[in-house]
Amino acid sequence: MLRWVLIFLVVAVIAAIFGFGGIAGAAAEIAKIIFYIFIILFAISLVVRLMRGSGR
Repeated sequence: MLRWVLIFLVVAVIAAIFGFGGIAGAAAEIAKIIFYIFIILFAISLVVRLMRGSGR
């Protein structure tokens, strides 16, 4: 999932360099949304893992 964030950030930077403001803004927003989803899923998996214990 972080790979997609990096891809969209690179697209946003390249689009901004070439002056495509709309595309750059959209790509940056998509990257931000995917990053927030990643953080939420990471936190949920961390809490579930702590609740279950080490499993061994």
